[in-house]
Amino acid sequence: MHQLLSIDMEKDLLEANRKLAEENHQLLLRKGIRSVDLMGSIGSGKTLLIEKLVILLSKRGIKAGVITGDVVGDDDYKRVSALGVPTINVNTGKECHIDAHLAEHALEDMELDGIDILLVENVGNLVCPADFPLGTDIRVVVISVTEGDDMVRKHPLIFREADVIVINKSDLATIMEVNIEGLISDARTVKPGAPTVVTDAKHDVGIEELAKALGII
Repeated sequence: MHQLLSIDMEKDLLEANRKLAEENHQLLLRKGIRSVDLMGSIGSGKTLLIEKLVILLSKRGIKAGVITGDVVGDDDYKRVSALGVPTINVNTGKECHIDAHLAEHALEDMELDGIDILLVENVGNLVCPADFPLGTDIRVVVISVTEGDDMVRKHPLIFREADVIVINKSDLATIMEVNIEGLISDARTVKPGAPTVVTDAKHDVGIEELAKALGII
């Protein structure tokens, strides 16, 4: 009986999140904002990728807004806000992901008028965010070669939920003895048809290709 109640509660929680996510999505659509949820483990390079995308967009006259998510702290927020774009920091406390409710509050705190693109940096995790869409147009999973060559096989669910897959820190592949083609093959097996973009954010490699895959340029 206890197990049945737990399953029902989980279903209700996920359904409530999906409903809120749709409301967030409709708000962003009304504002004419294209939105991206960047998921990925700690250290995969999400923040730097966002910084590079913001710079690229700015050069093209496209205004970005950013929501940064962490369990605690504001390090990523400070990095992104230093670029002069509207930025909201979300701390989740004990939760290992941003959910649609937290995203809703962040959207309430952000000045949405004038923003063309919203980039959301989810909490660093390859498990929890998968089940909790935020209401963005597109979901992205970022991994880096420093995490090994089996990350896709170990965490297939989040890749199935992704619209775009990013393999970052490609410059370190040789040092880490990781076969990028193997990671690409795994990604295409888990999520056929999803664009897979190889990047080296530190050296500005693949940033424009990523922006095109996200449909933001």
